[in-house]
Amino acid sequence: MTESSGSRANGPLSFDLTQRPWIPVLWRDGTQGELSLREVFAQAGSLRRIVGDVPTQEFALLRLLLAVAHDALNGPRDIEDWAHLWADDTCFAPFPAYFDAHLARFDLLHPRTPFFQVADLHTARDEVFSLNRIVADVPNGEPFFTSRMPAVDRLGFAEAARWVVHAHAYDTSGIKTATVGDARAKKGKVYPLGVGWAGALGGVFVEGDSLRETLLLNLVAADTAGLRIDAEDRPAWRREPCGPAAVADRHPSGVRDLYSWQTRRLRLHFDEAGVHGVVLGYGDPLAAHNLHTREPMTAWRRSTAQEKKRGEALVYLPREHDPSRAVWRGLASLIAEREVAGQGAEAASSLRPGILEWVARLVTEGELPRGFLIRTRVVGAVYGTQQSVIDEIVDDQLAVAVRLLHRQDREYAQQAIDAVGDAEHAVTALGDLATDLARAAGAQPEGPRTRARERGFAALDDPYRIWLRTLADASDPDEQRTIWRHETRRIIDRVGKELLAESSDAAWEGRIVTTPKGAVWFNSAYAQGWFRRRLNDALGLSDSFGSEADEQQVSGADVVETDAGLPAEGARS
Repeated sequence: MTESSGSRANGPLSFDLTQRPWIPVLWRDGTQGELSLREVFAQAGSLRRIVGDVPTQEFALLRLLLAVAHDALNGPRDIEDWAHLWADDTCFAPFPAYFDAHLARFDLLHPRTPFFQVADLHTARDEVFSLNRIVADVPNGEPFFTSRMPAVDRLGFAEAARWVVHAHAYDTSGIKTATVGDARAKKGKVYPLGVGWAGALGGVFVEGDSLRETLLLNLVAADTAGLRIDAEDRPAWRREPCGPAAVADRHPSGVRDLYSWQTRRLRLHFDEAGVHGVVLGYGDPLAAHNLHTREPMTAWRRSTAQEKKRGEALVYLPREHDPSRAVWRGLASLIAEREVAGQGAEAASSLRPGILEWVARLVTEGELPRGFLIRTRVVGAVYGTQQSVIDEIVDDQLAVAVRLLHRQDREYAQQAIDAVGDAEHAVTALGDLATDLARAAGAQPEGPRTRARERGFAALDDPYRIWLRTLADASDPDEQRTIWRHETRRIIDRVGKELLAESSDAAWEGRIVTTPKGAVWFNSAYAQGWFRRRLNDALGLSDSFGSEADEQQVSGADVVETDAGLPAEGARS
């Protein structure tokens, strides 16, 4: 019997997720393997992290582990309760007894209560569908980043279990074949009801040096301000098994409920060798608006459009990740403290993730030292074609000293946020240079400008991450910001020189361009002069790049009419 095969002891097949290896892990020494639920918690201090077949699977599995941890520990109730867990290396000792108490609900193949499934789920025609429907790295119609082409014919039980968890979290939307008993069916189909719950989020969590630290850092206390966790909060395996129909008027009771939310109805079809098919339908829908008091693992944005549409005074929606932006460029949404609106004041336009609010509290109340370093991980799915396929998966991380979250050290966080603004302004100047070079050559500017901006941000990516790690140790955050501005100018000036060297002969020769202030002889030398002035202005640096020739270019040496001024506004951001 292989590790991924089912077991049979004079009865039906069984695959006990508490005993059988199925969760991929990375040990702190760099080796990889698979562990059971019991083993993951028993060895959490020796593990670097869990991994997944795709990053979104890691996020889904982590949320499952957090639901288990919250429920098995029945807490933490408050920050003092959490501190005892953090200090106790044996804090996961109650877990074996917990799994013993709920053993039947963690059997992937149980005949009556299969894990995260509906035992007798079937369509009117008893159809069994391809496993492509739950394996996210083989999207329907167009496989990507996979060696499994053109279809997934069979899965071992361990991998199938991971994709079941992932389906509830990230399954695509679209029309699905109706299952018998689902009252939402219309002519044998159920029309789109949205993606899995985690798919609606811009997922955020905090990583420590071990899986034990990661689990505890994301284990928010029940008394956390701004987060509602009801006394009856419990995960899916401590609720009545789902039937094919949606549970009427279901609202999440807390994090245990949300982390195991049954957004789908599934049933695996299998034999002794593994899983060969699936039945998949919609489960319990969950509207995303104003769940910021329940869901801590995403940032939130205020939506005035939805406020008007819904007739509500305040609507917050999850802030999804932009695959074109590295995580540091959205730093403000992660570390900016939640604004508290006073009487008559405008509500906050965005809210940072509750997980980071929780870590900020741990720092402020002295449970974590200010120099403690965390990795903020962001994970999310980007859907395409009416959310019926996953187009991209976002996975990025940023090392941040918890000092940046401390309410008494707000100047450090503000300088980190403002430094991102420095990068944005400098890259805008670089984009203007690309626009000017294109105009000098008589070409369309949109493509060159976009590529130049991408190139500029890529050049600043590693330097900003390194600078951010040093910021918390600096005695003077203002001085560190000045250092960053000079480094940004050096890097973007270098990229600008590369663009100039790569520009065409037509750009070097130039041409006359009409601007609102007159005709300008537009060439690469003219573009270079304005680029350097814009770059200095963008970064608030008054010292020049040092050459009189530069100043002469900017002063209008190549301008047909000396009062021509800057290029037309269409060439600027």
